Amino acid sequence: MNKLSIKSIIDFRKKSDRRKKTFAQNLQIEKEKKETDGGGDYWVICLSAISNAFKHNDNSIIIDKIHEFEAKYENTDLKRTKDMYERNIAILYKYEDYDFSRWIPKVNFQTIKKHRPDFLLNIKGLQVEALPHHVFTFQDENKEIGAIWFIAQLDGYERDELAMFTDILHRYLELNFSKKYIINAEFCIAVDVVNQIEISYAQILKDNIPLKLNSTLEEIRKLM
Repeated sequence: MNKLSIKSIIDFRKKSDRRKKTFAQNLQIEKEKKETDGGGDYWVICLSAISNAFKHNDNSIIIDKIHEFEAKYENTDLKRTKDMYERNIAILYKYEDYDFSRWIPKVNFQTIKKHRPDFLLNIKGLQVEALPHHVFTFQDENKEIGAIWFIAQLDGYERDELAMFTDILHRYLELNFSKKYIINAEFCIAVDVVNQIEISYAQILKDNIPLKLNSTLEEIRKLM
């Protein structure tokens, strides 16, 4: 059975009834998929730069990447490639002076190694993919854990859609780390880098943001 990205689950919700059924039935047909929740290779320029700038709390990484790809933009005549560079660079400009420390715990912040087999979660009998850019530990009174996921899509995401990324991110932490660490809901964060909005799991709890992942997966399962 094919794995589901959060992006594909969000796209499913927007389909007609006929196309929803086709989508659900096609999940049982194994095929290679190249796109990920982060938007695949199309957004890799901005997502990798933002991810590295966060990890090192260093905006020069963003600035260097802007200069690198502005030069590449000038040296290509292919419209699709120019569009890709232009859109990625436009996002990077939003983060060249960004205060990444607001997402970084103050005490003993340390990123930890991720294991790719852990990225797949079995929910409602379906394989759902969580792809955090960083998982990190920190310590105040207790040893805590958090994660951050940078996401890009051409027009960005609605608030309840972005919450689906945060939801699966929190489940990923619960499944893989809750026996050893306390999950800090404030630092379980999904970031829409296009619209520059973020949702932590603490916000979901505080604002009672509807979580639509389970109901959507149930709908998919019924159509299979």
